[in-house]
Amino acid sequence: MIVITFQRNKCIGCNYCVENAPNNWVMSSIDGKASLLESKEKKGFYTLKTYDDAIYIENKSAQDNCPAKLITVKKI
Repeated sequence: MIVITFQRNKCIGCNYCVENAPNNWVMSSIDGKASLLESKEKKGFYTLKTYDDAIYIENKSAQDNCPAKLITVKKI
C-alpha cells in the first residue's frame, strides 16, 4: 500500500508535485495551491491511500522536490 500525505495550507504553489506526478496532483485556479486528487482531509492534512504501486516513484520524486517539504510518501 502507498500512503501519500500532504499539508495543503502551507503549500507555496511551486508546481513541482504536478510536474513530477501529474496523475495525482493539480494546481487550484482559486488559490494557486496544489491539490492531491482523491485524498481525504483531516485536521489540515490530506491523505491518499492506494494499492497502486505504480504511483510510488513519481510521488516520491514530488516529495523530494517539494521545497516546503509538505509531502510524505510511504510504502507500507
